[in-house]
Amino acid sequence: MMAPECESGDGLARQHEHLRPEGTEPLSRIAVDYTPDACHHARASGEIHVTYDHRGGARWRSRRRFLPGGAVAASVRAPAGDTAGLNYNLYLSSLEGSPDMDEIDFEFLGGDKRAVQTNYYVAGVGGREAVHGLPFDSSDGFHHYAVAWGAEAIEWRVDGAVVRREERRDEGQPWPEKPMFLYASLWDASGVDEGRWTGTYHGRDAPYVCSYRDVRVPVVTLSVVAEEEEEEECEDWNAGDAADAAAATTCSAVDLEETGAGAGEED
Repeated sequence: MMAPECESGDGLARQHEHLRPEGTEPLSRIAVDYTPDACHHARASGEIHVTYDHRGGARWRSRRRFLPGGAVAASVRAPAGDTAGLNYNLYLSSLEGSPDMDEIDFEFLGGDKRAVQTNYYVAGVGGREAVHGLPFDSSDGFHHYAVAWGAEAIEWRVDGAVVRREERRDEGQPWPEKPMFLYASLWDASGVDEGRWTGTYHGRDAPYVCSYRDVRVPVVTLSVVAEEEEEEECEDWNAGDAADAAAATTCSAVDLEETGAGAGEED
């Protein structure tokens, strides 16, 4: 699978370099939870391209979980064309699909590419959605999205501007505290709320490609290395976004090549 043509990686990295959160480093290794041939990771440039077409979409994640007190960020370019029905995203989750997951989201709702939704979950309970208008079409180029998450506050930032801040008022307030992976996916969400959430998928401009670059994660001192445990856990909860994820290739130990896509854990 060939990566889509795009602007110079070096140029875009420099464009958003000043927005990189302190205490972060490049994400160099990922795992692909399902449809690995629809996810291309170019390790030399750090670019990740996820495709939605007749195969469905794909979901990638970091191989480590991260502790509160750090930040994650990426430059993201949304798919072009009529993306109604699709959900593409960047989010933290203690384990996607787990009934007691903690999660912090940026979600793009394909029916409106000039908006982004933020949300967070504690022990599987969400309902904290907010939709933010964007002063640009999210498919017109790469824009920078960051989440800073700690014991006292969560901030969501777009191109360096804080679009939402939640502060913890007291110790009794439910708060995302579990170590979390960084995830991203592209999937058909038409079935959610009878299409009112993202619109109805038409697919007239397929294939759709969502691109990520300059992905930043907390430094190793804020991470939890649990790669041996991941292989067991991922078998249980990979239903996630895709309706057909039961047939997904999950958490296998196949290397991803820079010139193509592979399944499971990347070395």
